Amino acid sequence: MASSALYRYFKSRDELLTRLIIDAYDSLGAAAEAAEAAVDRSDLAGRFTAICHAVRTWALAHPNEYALIYGSPVPGYVAPPDTVAPASRVTTRLMWILIDATAAGRVLAADAQAPEDPEVGTAAAALAPIRSYLPPGIPAPLIQRALMVWTGLFGVISFELYGQLHQVVGEQPADRDTFFAECIRRWLQFMNLG
Repeated sequence: MASSALYRYFKSRDELLTRLIIDAYDSLGAAAEAAEAAVDRSDLAGRFTAICHAVRTWALAHPNEYALIYGSPVPGYVAPPDTVAPASRVTTRLMWILIDATAAGRVLAADAQAPEDPEVGTAAAALAPIRSYLPPGIPAPLIQRALMVWTGLFGVISFELYGQLHQVVGEQPADRDTFFAECIRRWLQFMNLG
C-alpha cells in the first residue's frame, strides 16, 4: 500500500498516530493483565513479578510499538484524551497491587508517616494528580515509592531496548534475564512485597 493510501482511512497523521498508540497501549495492557490474572490475588509479589516480566517480554517482542509509546515524543503530536485509559492499563494493575498491599497492612513504617510532617506534606502535594485516581488512605510516601519502582521498570526496559546496557550488562539473553530478575527482586524489597 502506498503511504498516501493511508489517508483513505485516517483524516490526518495525528489520527493515525493516535490509533497506533492506542493499539500499542492496549496490546501491552492486555499482556500485563493476562500475566497478572494467572497469579493468585493474595500473592502480591507474584502478581508484581508477572506484570514486570510481561511488560519486558512484550517490549522485546514489539520494540517499534514500545518506542512509539515510551520513546521520544513525535514532534507536534499532542495525544488526545482517548489515549489516557489505554496508557493507564499497566499502571492500574501496579496500583492495584499497592492498594492490596495497603489493605493487607504491608505498608512500611517509613511510608506511614504522619501527614503533618512537612516533607510528607510536600510530597503529598506533588502527587495530587495520581492521588485523584486512588482510593483514600494510601500514604503519600508509599505512592512515591511505587512511582519510583514504576519509572525504574520502564527505565530498565528502555535502557535494554535502546542499547544503553551495552558493555554494562552481559550481552547474552541469560545475562539480561538475570539482571532483570535481580531488579525485580530489589523492587519487591523496596515495596515491602518481597
